[in-house]
Amino acid sequence: MNRTTRRMGKGILGLFFGAALAVLALPAEGQGGGEALYKTKCAGCHGADGKGQTAVGKANNIRDLGSADVQAQGDDAIAGIISGGKGKMPAYGKSLKADQIKDLVAYIRTLKK
Repeated sequence: MNRTTRRMGKGILGLFFGAALAVLALPAEGQGGGEALYKTKCAGCHGADGKGQTAVGKANNIRDLGSADVQAQGDDAIAGIISGGKGKMPAYGKSLKADQIKDLVAYIRTLKK
């Protein structure tokens, strides 16, 4: 092999690995901002599925986020609960930006039964 062929082979190999890394990164990016936030901020109490069947959720009688009564609330009402807290749920208005809260509301909508 001459130098040009080796360089082209290395270049193609580099492109292949770069493409592979990009494909592997897709699932992390594919998680909407709301889903990723939910997993870090909410799932500990509400559960990964939003049903509230965690130890904390059961102890505090947390409602199922996919239930008709929760889903019937307007986006502003759910955003207000996230921002200001309710009952034993802490307020996240100071630690999350408005867009992040909006993303969480959008993700909660995906939990609808």
